[in-house]
Order: sequence, then C-alpha cells, then structure tokens
Amino acid sequence: MRNTQAEQMEIIRLVERPSLSIKVTLAKLGVPRRTFYRWYLRYQEKGPDGLFDRKADPLQFRNRIPQAVREQVMQNALEQPEKSPRELTWYLTDSEEFFISESSVYRILKAYELVTSPAFQMITAGDRLDLPTKQVNEMWQTEFTQFKVIGWEWYYLCTILDDYSCYILAWRLSTNMAAGDVEEAFQLALDMVKVSQVKVKHRSRLLSDNGPAFVCQALND
Repeated sequence: MRNTQAEQMEIIRLVERPSLSIKVTLAKLGVPRRTFYRWYLRYQEKGPDGLFDRKADPLQFRNRIPQAVREQVMQNALEQPEKSPRELTWYLTDSEEFFISESSVYRILKAYELVTSPAFQMITAGDRLDLPTKQVNEMWQTEFTQFKVIGWEWYYLCTILDDYSCYILAWRLSTNMAAGDVEEAFQLALDMVKVSQVKVKHRSRLLSDNGPAFVCQALND
C-alpha cells in the first residue's frame, strides 16, 4: 500500500523522536526500513516536497507565491527561530490569517538558508569504516550521554558498546565526565567478557571522541 505524503511525514516525525530506536519504531508501524530510508533521503534533499508521488505529470506546475508573502514568511522565521517549518505554518495560518502549506514554507526557508539540519544524518555503506568489525570484541565504542534531572542536576552516562553486536557491555552513571568514570566502565566491560590479558594482535580497539576523559594516560597504558 502506498503511503500518502502526510503519512510519510508523520512516520518521519515518529522516527525522529528519541523514545525508541529506528528499527523498533518502523517494525511497530509496519514500514520496511529500506522504504523509510528512501523517503528520508528525499526528505533531507528536498523537504516535504521530496515525498510527493514522483509519477505525477512532469509538465504540471504550482502557482508562484507572491514575493510579499515570501518575505513575510522569512520575517516571521527570523523573529521565531525556534519554530520548525510545521510550527511556523500553523502560526502563520492562525495569526496572519492566510493559508500556506508546510511544503511551501519549507521551500521558502530553504531558499533563504533558514532550514535547520535534520534530526539525524543518513549514512550509506560507503560512509562506514573501511575495515568493519567481523566478530565480537574486535572493537568497542564508548561515549558520554548527558541529561538533566529537573530539580536535581546534570548526570553523565558512560557506556561501553561492542561494535559488532551493538550490545552494551557496561555502563556507569556519574555527576561528571572524569577519566576515572571511564576506567571503571571499561573495567566493568572487561569483567563482563571475562578478559584480563590478551595478545596484542587480539586486543580490542576502542573507538571514542577526543574528550579529555578518553585520551587520558590510564586508557593508553
């Protein structure tokens, strides 16, 4: 069954929400991942217009939006930069008393370079590592995720994830991003896989950014 443009946009918004993984969300919606990625690549390139049925008559055209309206959209976007194209469309319809579609607002904002980046960036097979992992414990990934508990303070979650299986081997929650927190999480991962010493050529690679906690001498030893 072919999804309409509105249905495709709603599915994209559901996937962009951080509550569930892309795989789980699409499975619940019954949408093949290959189909969704095709939609999202078109959406990244052309916005909502990219989701129109491409089999439409190539000779048809839309009425050009008056320049005064285009400038009004741009001015409202500059005054309210926190609003998405969809929210700005609602605002214009409610407050300015004229109707303009979300796709038209998106095209106008894109023309003035006022469109923000998508929630996440699609990557293709060619953008992946030149030497992808072929077995577990060949490479681990580590990163800090920060979040704030309202009324409390900021917390930092350090995770150690196996690149091949995408399994989280260990994690540690703390109130800072110190090297000691990384060491403790790393030790928990080693205890999890029951490995203490290995030959150099079999030693797991550790992928991280260049944050101070990850480039400390203790992790390099």
